[in-house]
Amino acid sequence: MASLQSVKEGGFLTATLDLALPFEAGKWALESGVEFDLSHRGILTITPPKVSALTKDIIVSAGVHGDETGPIELVQEMAQSLLQGKLVPAHRLLLIIGHPQAINVHTRFIEENMNRLFAERNDETNIDRINANQLQYAVDDFYQKSPLLTLHHDQVLPDRWHLDLHCAIRDSVHYTFAVSPYSEKATRSGALFSFLQQAEIEAILLSSAPSPTFSWYSAENYGAQGLTMELGKVARLGENDLTRLAPFAEMMQQLICSDTLDVSWDDSATNVYRVTRSLAKKSDDFSFTFPSNQANFTFFEHGKLLAQDCGVEYYSLEGGEAVVFPNPNVALGQRACLLVQQTDVKFGEQVTVAK
Repeated sequence: MASLQSVKEGGFLTATLDLALPFEAGKWALESGVEFDLSHRGILTITPPKVSALTKDIIVSAGVHGDETGPIELVQEMAQSLLQGKLVPAHRLLLIIGHPQAINVHTRFIEENMNRLFAERNDETNIDRINANQLQYAVDDFYQKSPLLTLHHDQVLPDRWHLDLHCAIRDSVHYTFAVSPYSEKATRSGALFSFLQQAEIEAILLSSAPSPTFSWYSAENYGAQGLTMELGKVARLGENDLTRLAPFAEMMQQLICSDTLDVSWDDSATNVYRVTRSLAKKSDDFSFTFPSNQANFTFFEHGKLLAQDCGVEYYSLEGGEAVVFPNPNVALGQRACLLVQQTDVKFGEQVTVAK
Protein backbone atom coordinates (compact mmCIF):
# COMPACT_ATOMS: atom_id res chain seq x y z
CA MET A 1 0.00 0.00 0.00
CA ALA A 2 1.27 3.48 -0.84
CA SER A 3 2.36 5.38 2.24
CA LEU A 4 -0.08 8.27 1.71
CA GLN A 5 -3.06 5.94 1.31
CA SER A 6 -1.99 4.09 4.46
CA VAL A 7 -1.99 7.36 6.42
CA LYS A 8 -5.42 8.35 5.06
CA GLU A 9 -6.81 5.05 6.31
CA GLY A 10 -5.38 5.61 9.80
CA GLY A 11 -1.94 3.95 9.54
CA PHE A 12 0.11 7.01 10.47
CA LEU A 13 2.70 5.01 12.42
CA THR A 14 2.97 2.14 9.92
CA ALA A 15 3.57 4.53 7.02
CA THR A 16 6.07 6.55 9.04
CA LEU A 17 8.16 3.49 9.91
CA ASP A 18 8.13 1.88 6.46
CA LEU A 19 11.39 3.38 5.23
CA ALA A 20 11.44 0.98 2.26
CA LEU A 21 8.65 2.99 0.65
CA PRO A 22 9.46 6.48 -0.66
CA PHE A 23 7.71 9.23 1.24
CA GLU A 24 4.57 10.62 -0.38
CA ALA A 25 3.25 14.02 0.76
CA GLY A 26 -0.38 14.98 0.42
CA LYS A 27 -3.29 17.19 1.50
CA TRP A 28 -6.91 16.10 1.89
CA ALA A 29 -10.09 16.78 3.85
CA LEU A 30 -12.92 14.79 5.42
CA GLU A 31 -16.62 15.51 4.94
CA SER A 32 -16.62 17.05 8.42
CA GLY A 33 -14.32 19.78 7.14
CA VAL A 34 -11.23 18.55 9.00
CA GLU A 35 -8.16 19.13 6.82
CA PHE A 36 -4.94 17.09 6.81
CA ASP A 37 -1.47 17.95 5.50
CA LEU A 38 1.19 15.22 5.52
CA SER A 39 4.22 17.37 4.74
CA HIS A 40 7.07 15.04 5.74
CA ARG A 41 7.46 11.52 7.05
CA GLY A 42 5.93 11.45 10.54
CA ILE A 43 4.73 15.08 10.41
CA LEU A 44 0.95 15.57 10.07
CA THR A 45 -0.87 18.91 10.42
CA ILE A 46 -4.60 18.76 11.20
CA THR A 47 -6.88 21.79 10.90
CA PRO A 48 -10.36 21.88 12.49
CA PRO A 49 -13.48 22.77 10.48
CA LYS A 50 -13.66 26.19 12.16
CA VAL A 51 -11.18 28.42 13.98
CA SER A 52 -11.98 31.16 16.48
CA ALA A 53 -10.35 33.25 19.19
CA LEU A 54 -10.52 30.16 21.44
CA THR A 55 -8.63 27.92 18.99
CA LYS A 56 -5.23 26.67 20.13
CA ASP A 57 -2.11 25.67 18.18
CA ILE A 58 -1.19 22.29 19.72
CA ILE A 59 1.83 20.08 18.98
CA VAL A 60 1.86 16.48 20.23
CA SER A 61 5.15 14.70 19.51
CA ALA A 62 6.54 11.28 20.34
CA GLY A 63 9.41 9.09 19.23
CA VAL A 64 12.13 11.70 19.69
CA HIS A 65 13.74 8.76 21.50
CA GLY A 66 13.10 5.70 19.41
CA ASP A 67 12.78 3.10 22.19
CA GLU A 68 10.12 5.05 24.13
CA THR A 69 7.20 3.33 22.48
CA GLY A 70 4.19 3.79 24.77
CA PRO A 71 3.79 7.46 23.79
CA ILE A 72 4.31 6.53 20.12
CA GLU A 73 1.34 4.17 20.40
CA LEU A 74 -0.73 6.94 22.04
CA VAL A 75 0.02 9.28 19.13
CA GLN A 76 -0.93 6.54 16.65
CA GLU A 77 -4.25 5.95 18.46
CA MET A 78 -4.99 9.68 18.41
CA ALA A 79 -4.03 9.98 14.74
CA GLN A 80 -6.15 6.99 13.73
CA SER A 81 -9.25 8.37 15.49
CA LEU A 82 -8.81 11.75 13.79
CA LEU A 83 -8.00 10.33 10.36
CA GLN A 84 -11.00 8.02 10.43
CA GLY A 85 -13.31 10.82 11.57
CA LYS A 86 -14.07 9.29 14.98
CA LEU A 87 -12.79 12.46 16.65
CA VAL A 88 -13.22 16.00 15.36
CA PRO A 89 -10.56 18.45 16.60
CA ALA A 90 -11.48 21.87 17.93
CA HIS A 91 -7.91 23.12 17.59
CA ARG A 92 -5.04 23.13 15.09
CA LEU A 93 -2.87 20.11 15.70
CA LEU A 94 0.59 19.00 14.64
CA LEU A 95 1.24 15.30 15.25
CA ILE A 96 4.87 14.18 15.10
CA ILE A 97 6.59 10.81 15.22
CA GLY A 98 10.12 12.10 15.55
CA HIS A 99 12.77 9.46 14.83
CA PRO A 100 11.56 6.53 12.68
CA GLN A 101 15.10 5.26 12.09
CA ALA A 102 15.67 4.81 15.85
CA ILE A 103 12.16 3.41 16.41
CA ASN A 104 12.80 0.69 13.82
CA VAL A 105 15.88 -0.56 15.66
CA HIS A 106 14.44 0.07 19.15
CA THR A 107 17.16 2.40 20.38
CA ARG A 108 17.12 5.90 21.86
CA PHE A 109 19.08 7.38 18.96
CA ILE A 110 21.43 6.34 16.18
CA GLU A 111 24.60 8.35 16.84
CA GLU A 112 23.64 11.30 19.06
CA ASN A 113 20.88 12.03 21.59
CA MET A 114 18.40 13.94 19.44
CA ASN A 115 16.72 15.54 22.46
CA ARG A 116 19.86 17.57 23.07
CA LEU A 117 19.95 19.00 19.53
CA PHE A 118 17.36 21.79 19.66
CA ALA A 119 19.53 24.75 20.71
CA GLU A 120 20.12 25.78 17.10
CA ARG A 121 20.26 24.42 13.57
CA ASN A 122 22.69 21.53 13.39
CA ASP A 123 25.39 20.63 10.91
CA GLU A 124 23.74 17.64 9.25
CA THR A 125 26.49 15.12 9.94
CA ASN A 126 24.19 12.29 11.10
CA ILE A 127 20.55 11.24 10.95
CA ASP A 128 19.83 12.49 14.47
CA ARG A 129 20.91 16.01 13.51
CA ILE A 130 19.04 15.84 10.20
CA ASN A 131 15.84 14.82 11.99
CA ALA A 132 16.26 17.47 14.70
CA ASN A 133 16.56 20.17 12.04
CA GLN A 134 13.48 18.89 10.24
CA LEU A 135 11.49 18.99 13.47
CA GLN A 136 12.60 22.57 14.14
CA TYR A 137 11.45 23.57 10.66
CA ALA A 138 8.13 21.81 11.24
CA VAL A 139 7.54 23.68 14.50
CA ASP A 140 8.52 26.99 12.88
CA ASP A 141 6.16 26.37 9.98
CA PHE A 142 3.26 25.32 12.22
CA TYR A 143 3.42 28.33 14.52
CA GLN A 144 4.55 30.99 12.03
CA LYS A 145 1.95 30.11 9.38
CA SER A 146 -0.95 29.72 11.79
CA PRO A 147 -4.17 31.34 10.52
CA LEU A 148 -4.78 32.27 14.15
CA LEU A 149 -2.12 34.98 13.85
CA THR A 150 -4.34 36.83 11.39
CA LEU A 151 -7.37 36.21 13.60
CA HIS A 152 -5.57 37.77 16.57
CA HIS A 153 -4.10 40.59 14.41
CA ASP A 154 -0.72 39.89 16.08
CA GLN A 155 -1.91 41.74 19.20
CA VAL A 156 -2.13 38.60 21.33
CA LEU A 157 -0.35 35.41 20.31
CA PRO A 158 -2.49 32.27 19.89
CA ASP A 159 -2.60 29.84 22.79
CA ARG A 160 0.27 27.49 21.92
CA TRP A 161 0.95 24.09 23.47
CA HIS A 162 3.62 21.44 22.88
CA LEU A 163 3.40 18.07 24.63
CA ASP A 164 6.54 16.06 23.82
CA LEU A 165 5.81 12.52 24.96
CA HIS A 166 8.52 10.26 26.34
CA CYS A 167 8.86 7.43 28.85
CA ALA A 168 11.63 6.62 31.30
CA ILE A 169 14.38 4.05 30.85
CA ARG A 170 14.25 3.22 34.58
CA ASP A 171 11.76 2.78 37.40
CA SER A 172 10.37 5.91 39.00
CA VAL A 173 8.77 6.82 42.31
CA HIS A 174 6.25 8.65 40.08
CA TYR A 175 5.04 6.49 37.17
CA THR A 176 4.12 9.62 35.21
CA PHE A 177 5.63 13.08 35.48
CA ALA A 178 6.09 16.21 33.39
CA VAL A 179 9.17 18.40 32.99
CA SER A 180 8.44 22.08 32.43
CA PRO A 181 11.43 23.60 30.56
CA TYR A 182 12.85 26.89 31.75
CA SER A 183 11.98 29.99 29.75
CA GLU A 184 11.67 33.69 30.43
CA LYS A 185 8.33 33.53 28.59
CA ALA A 186 5.01 32.80 30.31
CA THR A 187 4.99 29.05 29.70
CA ARG A 188 3.59 27.72 32.99
CA SER A 189 -0.07 28.63 32.79
CA GLY A 190 -2.70 27.62 35.29
CA ALA A 191 -4.52 25.90 32.43
CA LEU A 192 -1.45 23.75 31.73
CA PHE A 193 -1.03 22.70 35.37
CA SER A 194 -4.76 22.03 35.68
CA PHE A 195 -4.57 19.84 32.57
CA LEU A 196 -1.75 17.80 34.13
CA GLN A 197 -3.62 17.33 37.38
CA GLN A 198 -6.82 16.25 35.63
CA ALA A 199 -4.72 13.85 33.52
CA GLU A 200 -3.52 12.31 36.82
CA ILE A 201 0.13 13.09 36.11
CA GLU A 202 1.78 12.31 39.42
CA ALA A 203 4.50 14.96 39.49
CA ILE A 204 5.64 18.15 37.78
CA LEU A 205 9.30 19.12 37.62
CA LEU A 206 10.18 22.79 37.14
CA SER A 207 13.48 23.27 35.32
CA SER A 208 15.63 26.17 36.46
CA ALA A 209 17.93 26.60 33.45
CA PRO A 210 17.63 26.31 29.65
CA SER A 211 18.14 22.85 28.15
CA PRO A 212 18.14 22.15 24.38
CA THR A 213 15.18 19.75 24.37
CA PHE A 214 12.34 19.66 21.85
CA SER A 215 9.72 21.05 24.25
CA TRP A 216 12.16 23.79 25.33
CA TYR A 217 12.53 24.83 21.66
CA SER A 218 8.80 25.56 21.40
CA ALA A 219 8.63 27.23 24.82
CA GLU A 220 11.68 29.43 24.29
CA ASN A 221 11.05 30.46 20.68
CA TYR A 222 7.25 30.58 20.60
CA GLY A 223 6.06 30.92 24.19
CA ALA A 224 4.36 27.54 23.96
CA GLN A 225 3.07 25.75 27.04
CA GLY A 226 5.79 23.16 26.52
CA LEU A 227 6.29 19.95 28.47
CA THR A 228 8.49 16.88 28.26
CA MET A 229 6.07 14.20 29.43
CA GLU A 230 7.48 11.04 31.01
CA LEU A 231 4.77 8.38 30.70
CA GLY A 232 5.74 5.05 32.21
CA LYS A 233 8.72 2.91 31.27
CA VAL A 234 10.39 1.75 28.05
CA ALA A 235 8.99 -1.36 26.36
CA ARG A 236 8.81 -2.83 22.87
CA LEU A 237 6.19 -1.63 20.42
CA GLY A 238 2.98 -3.52 21.13
CA GLU A 239 4.06 -4.51 24.65
CA ASN A 240 2.90 -1.39 26.50
CA ASP A 241 0.12 -1.40 29.10
CA LEU A 242 -1.66 1.73 27.90
CA THR A 243 -4.42 1.30 30.49
CA ARG A 244 -2.12 2.97 33.03
CA LEU A 245 -1.96 5.99 30.73
CA ALA A 246 -5.73 6.10 30.09
CA PRO A 247 -6.36 9.25 32.21
CA PHE A 248 -3.70 11.14 30.27
CA ALA A 249 -4.97 9.88 26.90
CA GLU A 250 -8.51 10.95 27.84
CA MET A 251 -7.39 14.44 28.87
CA MET A 252 -5.28 14.79 25.72
CA GLN A 253 -8.41 13.99 23.71
CA GLN A 254 -10.34 16.65 25.65
CA LEU A 255 -7.55 19.17 25.08
CA ILE A 256 -7.70 18.59 21.32
CA CYS A 257 -11.46 18.22 20.86
CA SER A 258 -13.02 20.57 23.45
CA ASP A 259 -13.29 24.33 22.99
CA THR A 260 -12.25 24.96 26.60
CA LEU A 261 -11.09 22.98 29.64
CA ASP A 262 -12.04 23.41 33.28
CA VAL A 263 -9.23 25.13 35.18
CA SER A 264 -8.74 24.18 38.83
CA TRP A 265 -5.93 23.15 41.17
CA ASP A 266 -5.67 21.02 44.32
CA ASP A 267 -2.36 21.62 46.13
CA SER A 268 -2.48 18.16 47.72
CA ALA A 269 -3.09 16.20 44.52
CA THR A 270 0.18 16.69 42.59
CA ASN A 271 3.83 16.59 43.65
CA VAL A 272 5.76 19.60 42.35
CA TYR A 273 9.56 19.71 42.33
CA ARG A 274 12.08 22.39 41.47
CA VAL A 275 15.53 21.64 40.11
CA THR A 276 18.19 22.59 42.64
CA ARG A 277 21.11 21.78 40.32
CA SER A 278 22.27 19.70 37.40
CA LEU A 279 25.42 17.57 37.57
CA ALA A 280 27.38 17.51 34.33
CA LYS A 281 29.84 14.76 33.45
CA LYS A 282 33.24 16.46 33.24
CA SER A 283 35.46 13.40 32.83
CA ASP A 284 35.40 9.65 32.25
CA ASP A 285 36.03 9.28 36.00
CA PHE A 286 32.48 10.41 36.78
CA SER A 287 30.59 7.95 38.97
CA PHE A 288 27.54 7.79 41.22
CA THR A 289 27.56 6.26 44.70
CA PHE A 290 24.26 4.53 43.94
CA PRO A 291 23.32 2.00 41.22
CA SER A 292 23.01 3.41 37.70
CA ASN A 293 19.47 2.03 37.50
CA GLN A 294 18.37 3.94 40.62
CA ALA A 295 14.70 4.92 40.38
CA ASN A 296 13.85 8.50 39.42
CA PHE A 297 12.94 10.69 42.42
CA THR A 298 14.85 8.53 44.90
CA PHE A 299 15.42 10.83 47.91
CA PHE A 300 18.76 11.27 49.67
CA GLU A 301 19.04 12.89 53.09
CA HIS A 302 21.20 16.00 53.60
CA GLY A 303 24.92 15.27 53.44
CA LYS A 304 24.74 12.02 51.47
CA LEU A 305 27.62 11.56 48.99
CA LEU A 306 25.98 11.27 45.58
CA ALA A 307 28.70 11.43 42.92
CA GLN A 308 32.40 11.96 42.27
CA ASP A 309 34.21 13.42 39.28
CA CYS A 310 37.91 14.38 38.94
CA GLY A 311 38.33 14.39 42.70
CA VAL A 312 35.26 16.56 43.26
CA GLU A 313 32.61 15.10 45.56
CA TYR A 314 28.92 16.03 45.35
CA TYR A 315 26.80 15.81 48.51
CA SER A 316 23.05 16.30 48.86
CA LEU A 317 22.12 19.79 49.99
CA GLU A 318 20.30 20.94 53.11
CA GLY A 319 16.79 19.52 53.15
CA GLY A 320 17.93 16.57 51.07
CA GLU A 321 17.58 16.07 47.32
CA ALA A 322 16.00 13.55 44.98
CA VAL A 323 17.75 12.35 41.83
CA VAL A 324 16.13 12.36 38.37
CA PHE A 325 17.49 11.00 35.07
CA PRO A 326 20.75 9.59 36.53
CA ASN A 327 22.94 8.40 33.67
CA PRO A 328 26.73 8.14 34.14
CA ASN A 329 27.19 7.06 30.51
CA VAL A 330 26.29 10.36 28.85
CA ALA A 331 28.81 12.15 26.65
CA LEU A 332 31.35 14.45 28.30
CA GLY A 333 29.81 17.81 29.10
CA GLN A 334 26.24 16.50 29.12
CA ARG A 335 23.90 16.27 32.09
CA ALA A 336 24.47 13.16 34.21
CA CYS A 337 21.48 13.84 36.48
CA LEU A 338 19.14 16.42 37.89
CA LEU A 339 18.83 17.00 41.63
CA VAL A 340 15.47 18.26 42.84
CA GLN A 341 13.49 19.21 45.92
CA GLN A 342 9.73 19.33 46.45
CA THR A 343 8.22 22.81 46.42
CA ASP A 344 4.92 24.58 46.86
CA VAL A 345 3.50 26.66 44.02
CA LYS A 346 1.22 29.66 43.77
CA PHE A 347 -1.59 28.84 41.35
CA GLY A 348 -3.00 31.52 39.08
CA GLU A 349 -3.03 32.57 35.45
CA GLN A 350 0.66 31.66 35.63
CA VAL A 351 2.06 29.19 38.17
CA THR A 352 5.08 30.27 40.19
CA VAL A 353 7.15 28.77 42.99
CA ALA A 354 5.74 29.88 46.33
CA LYS A 355 8.12 32.01 48.36
